[in-house]
Amino acid sequence: MTIDRREFVRIGAGSALGLAALRAGATAAAAPDAGPAAGPEPPAVNRASAPLIIDALGGFANPNLGESDISTAAVDDRGLRDARASGVTAVNQTVGYVNGAMDPFEHSVAEVADWDRLIRSRDAELLKVLSAADIRRARETGRIGVILGFQNAAMMGRDPRRVAVFANLGVRVIQLTYNVRNQLGDGAMVGENQGLTAFGREVVHALNEHRVMVDLSHSGEQTCIDAIAESRSPVIISHTGCRAIADLPRNKSDRELRAVAERGGLVGVYFMPFLAIGRQPTADDLLAHIDHAVRVCGEDHVCIGTDGTVSQIDDMTKYLEELKDEVATRKAAGIGATGERADIVPFLPDLQGPGKFHRLAELLSERGHPASRIEKILGGNFLGFADRTW
Repeated sequence: MTIDRREFVRIGAGSALGLAALRAGATAAAAPDAGPAAGPEPPAVNRASAPLIIDALGGFANPNLGESDISTAAVDDRGLRDARASGVTAVNQTVGYVNGAMDPFEHSVAEVADWDRLIRSRDAELLKVLSAADIRRARETGRIGVILGFQNAAMMGRDPRRVAVFANLGVRVIQLTYNVRNQLGDGAMVGENQGLTAFGREVVHALNEHRVMVDLSHSGEQTCIDAIAESRSPVIISHTGCRAIADLPRNKSDRELRAVAERGGLVGVYFMPFLAIGRQPTADDLLAHIDHAVRVCGEDHVCIGTDGTVSQIDDMTKYLEELKDEVATRKAAGIGATGERADIVPFLPDLQGPGKFHRLAELLSERGHPASRIEKILGGNFLGFADRTW
């Protein structure tokens, strides 16, 4: 069965024109002649009446530029055009230190400043998000809301007061660990699974105090459980999968998923290789993980966090060579995760490009999810969580 358009449009403002515009823009942007410097501007989307779409961890970099997708150097006209055509209203954009030999604090401050500069220079297209009201304002004004978030809290050093520094700089999401151990706790790839440290508890309290989202993606299971119990506010796992479907360290156990939901938190499902074991995952795998997350957490506690960008790859041969180097580099640095492979791309081949969010909505409908639930998963749940947290 296909989605009932009149029902689905309730996800937006109840106008069939909103969905039609969203689909038309996505189709045009995905056309074969839409390259980095070619292709017509997609038809204008009435974003205020289109479905609310919020990516709990994603971006709008152009992956064809060969730059890191957390660098402002990877953002160009095409990446922004494709993101706008996709209908996304707001994105949790990773900035700051993730790994490497640079000083975590200095690097993170510099990157926040760099993203602030970019947002100011493209203020007709982008809006820095400091509150849930800013997400609504981005939608009303036809811009993309940029939520600055960290994927590692190593920049806190040994001083939890640094949370206030970054909160005042406009960082709104902070993930406690990456895949390895830091001074707050163990990441997903640390076998000892020792849990949250005393300093990690101090940082969680500071994040609560300054109304910054506590993100437990990439954390080890015990660190995750400890942080959920320690936090005075609901927490988010912005991008993950379900370990019951694919038993990989980057995915979360039912114990973790249930604990997040029971405390009023939110779980974002990604479009990543960890949705399947030993093969390229597809949209069907994503749907299986969303189904499971809804069963365990309830429909009010599930969202999407793609962990990817929107624009499609132009030269797949070149991209696979770059992916091979990246996987090898991450493994050598000790930050890779089980399931990362050079022959498995970190996106879903049958669910990519500017039409991917619309297509996901159709697939969820075909699977039997009601329009009201699709609305929550696409963006409503994240907006509500932002209202409560910020």
